[in-house]
Amino acid sequence: MKRSLLLCLLMAGFGLSNAALADANLARSKNCMACHAVGNKVLGPSFKDIAAKYKGQKGVEDKLAQKITKGGSGAWGAVPMPANTQVSDAEAKQLVQWIMTLN
Repeated sequence: MKRSLLLCLLMAGFGLSNAALADANLARSKNCMACHAVGNKVLGPSFKDIAAKYKGQKGVEDKLAQKITKGGSGAWGAVPMPANTQVSDAEAKQLVQWIMTLN
């Protein structure tokens, strides 16, 4: 079974909306899942941990969208996040909005 189909079936089993499935597929298609997972640390922090850390902070969407596209370091330890030039500004904001729903 293709990984994306399996991901959709698993997430559908958790009662996630079509929009959440589309956002998860966007994260997968942009290779976010190579370093992150929804609920556990991989190379980078889990999306749930990101959402918890930045919950309620003013301007968080723009700040995190910029980290996605331009990269960053120091917020989660020594491993830097590389720039993701394949992600548009609009896609980065969409990803951040989805991530922030996971807390």
